[in-house]
Amino acid sequence: MNYLGIDTSGAPLTVVLRYGGKNYQYAEENCGTRHSVALMPAVDALLKEAGARLSELDFFACVVGAGSFTGIRIGVSAVKALCFAENKNALPLTSFDVLAYDVPNGSALCVIDARHGAYYVQVYENFRPAGEAKFVLAEEYEALCARYSVAAATEVPHLSHRCDVTKGLCAAIEGRAAENTADLDALRPLYIRKSQAEEGR
Repeated sequence: MNYLGIDTSGAPLTVVLRYGGKNYQYAEENCGTRHSVALMPAVDALLKEAGARLSELDFFACVVGAGSFTGIRIGVSAVKALCFAENKNALPLTSFDVLAYDVPNGSALCVIDARHGAYYVQVYENFRPAGEAKFVLAEEYEALCARYSVAAATEVPHLSHRCDVTKGLCAAIEGRAAENTADLDALRPLYIRKSQAEEGR
């Protein structure tokens, strides 16, 4: 199984490539607002390192959110374009999938810091969602933390497991590979709340 996986949903830029039985990884810890200019050079660098061509890959995976609205759009648009150009299937994954697949038993309250005392959260059991993804404020977050262990890729209150996004992305792709699809409409951003621009209208 050969694949390319991309995560532009947060400040880091993560790109993983599986080719010829080997894993290749690119991770830029604080890409900030540079995803649009850094993504394709990172993809090209991994392909060159592996001696691979996009046409040789089986599918392309993309993290569709939750997270940075701009980052999500960049990643989804890029992977859709690659799928269309190479006639390949897509594998949409969520940021919560990536966190859950880095937890040993796949069970946790997966948390993304939405800033200003707010969080995106989703409960997972055995690597599968056990509830809806939600945007919560501090009071509801505290109540959830009293019931579940917390997994996150950044420092958040009550953190139980600090996740490695690169490892989680690889594990999530491997775990969900059978769900790749030719329906590119499945590759759509996961926006749990409106963007600041939309909320200001």
